[in-house]
Amino acid sequence: MINRSLRRPFGALAAVSAFALIAACADNSTPAASAAPTVEDAAAFIEEVEAFYRDFGEYSARISWVNATYINYDTDWLNTRVAAEGTETGVRFANEAKRFNDLELPEEMRRKIELIKLGLNLPAPERPGAAKELSEINTRMASTYATGKIELDGELVARVDLEEVMGTIRDPQKLQEIWVKWREVPIAANDAGTTMKEDYAAMAKIANEGARELGFDDVGAMWRARYDLPPAEFAAETDRLWGQVKPLYDQLHCHVRAELNEQYGDSVAPLDQPIRADLLGNMWAQSWGNIYDLVAPGEADPGYDLTELLKENNYDAVKMVETGEAFFSSLGFEPLPDTFWERSQITKPEGREAACHASAWNLDGQEDIRIKMCTKVNADDFQTVHHELGHNYYQRAYKHQSPIFQGGANGGFHEAIGDMVALSITPEYLKQLGLIEQVPDASKDVGLLMAAALEKVAFQPFGLLMDKWRWQVFSGELTEETYNDGWWALRTQYQGIRPPVERSADYFDPGGKYHIPNNVSYTRYFIAHILQFQFLKAACEQAGWEGPLHRCSLYGSEEVGARFNAMLEMGQSKPWPEALEAFTGSREMDGSAMVDYFAPLMEWLEAQNQNRSCGW
Repeated sequence: MINRSLRRPFGALAAVSAFALIAACADNSTPAASAAPTVEDAAAFIEEVEAFYRDFGEYSARISWVNATYINYDTDWLNTRVAAEGTETGVRFANEAKRFNDLELPEEMRRKIELIKLGLNLPAPERPGAAKELSEINTRMASTYATGKIELDGELVARVDLEEVMGTIRDPQKLQEIWVKWREVPIAANDAGTTMKEDYAAMAKIANEGARELGFDDVGAMWRARYDLPPAEFAAETDRLWGQVKPLYDQLHCHVRAELNEQYGDSVAPLDQPIRADLLGNMWAQSWGNIYDLVAPGEADPGYDLTELLKENNYDAVKMVETGEAFFSSLGFEPLPDTFWERSQITKPEGREAACHASAWNLDGQEDIRIKMCTKVNADDFQTVHHELGHNYYQRAYKHQSPIFQGGANGGFHEAIGDMVALSITPEYLKQLGLIEQVPDASKDVGLLMAAALEKVAFQPFGLLMDKWRWQVFSGELTEETYNDGWWALRTQYQGIRPPVERSADYFDPGGKYHIPNNVSYTRYFIAHILQFQFLKAACEQAGWEGPLHRCSLYGSEEVGARFNAMLEMGQSKPWPEALEAFTGSREMDGSAMVDYFAPLMEWLEAQNQNRSCGW
């Protein structure tokens, strides 16, 4: 799971590398003030920041776009240079913003000041050399993850290839071997003679010092503060949301464990223990869709193959994107600008290296919206097109906002918007497109819902615990000696999984997940999985849909589109409860919509698990 929305600088710097929001400049001192700052001083500072965002944001975005679509030494050099420039200024802005911590400001100005401070992912303290040291540590950790070599069957294997084979291999010994070797990289010494775990501990210490200078208890509290709630309240809110969906996860876990026991037997998948992490079809056991064939309900075939239907109906990559645009047009949104079609990377360029990971861009904060994909004609990319366009329409909707407010209402909104739209690819929608003649009867829905649950429901505890572990690290609850023990305590508590072999405190298994060494917060994905279903339920009620939630498609509902756009236009200008209320009528995030969506599957799972021993 990677955030595919690209935002404006710092609070939003869209066009920079993974390190762009990590403090990395040597000269980041705050100018001395001869007198207490005034409201006028704050207004002038905000104007300076906004002007920089507009100018440098577009400049850096265009460099980043060229680098992503035309990868070579020179574009890499340019992207690195612009990232460093952006970082230096971001550090300076954050440190200047703290001058206004105790000043009484109008609500909008206070929000802008706080977002400027929160735009830094890992803040460096002001003492000389700290920012440079923090940058070097983070560069080392990211490089260790990206370049670590893994030997399998006498050959060095690319990490991306190993990720893929985890979903296809059914030999538990081979799965265990791959799982273990993947996690040897974080404990290997790097060129500086340190391990990732040692670097992580040093990073946490420096960044915590910087966070405290900005007025936060630690980095974890700073990250939680981005959600418009006191940090402790937000942590409690995530626990409440998890409590709503946990019964559904528990039933899914029970069924999957029983089916894995049928496949592998008691010695590999015992019924009275947590599930072995390497058996779930994913390197991190975060989603289980690759083992659908092992756990699928019998006779649940919906009777069509979307990939084949697209090919039979002469869809190509452009037609798939045009279909996604038509979905939004049916909601009343304006067509995509001509520049979208002229400048997007819709298919993989020939004769040059380009990044294929799907992403949505707004390069000028106005109308220069694009997607970057290497689109293939298949069901997955058909869904991805709808998802990415959701980001683009969101980006365009808030173009009138201050650059500081050009972002999702909270970290989960952007992903949730795209995913909600993708949830509308129902059999009903496919019939409206003329891809199928008849909608399958409801008896086929359990299979479709199982496939979705293995991706979305299975993900939730992992999406939650990733940052819970980091919060414990930043708060000091976990130390370098207890990092790994704390990691597996959370994974067992929330996911009900265990490592395939014993893992001592010497290991650093969290470092085997990209988002840990690269310091990408993960709570946004947990939140997005909640919000997408809440958005869908509200939209379907507005559209007058009376059937099961999982059958609802929003295609053609202009009333929904108008209310939807009203929320999108707000960007980050208001606390997220106000944006949520504008569309759903509620100021609270609510996991019950996810439970409603999967209700037929829940009923089926409870019947299957009736005589099974569940829990761990």
